Amino acid sequence: MSKLTITHVFKSVLAAFIGVQSERNRKEAFEKGSLSAYIIAGLIFTTLFVITIIFIVTAVI
Repeated sequence: MSKLTITHVFKSVLAAFIGVQSERNRKEAFEKGSLSAYIIAGLIFTTLFVITIIFIVTAVI
């Protein structure tokens, strides 16, 4: 069983984040992926999302 690359982890987290993760990719992520890699990637995407929202709101106000 080979490990997933960091690119695959980020693509998988991004797809799940916006709600378009396929069942096949989800199963592959759970079988081959490292929990810590997905937690870190999830935190990175969440932080970037919050910073983007803050920037947009600040720019509009």
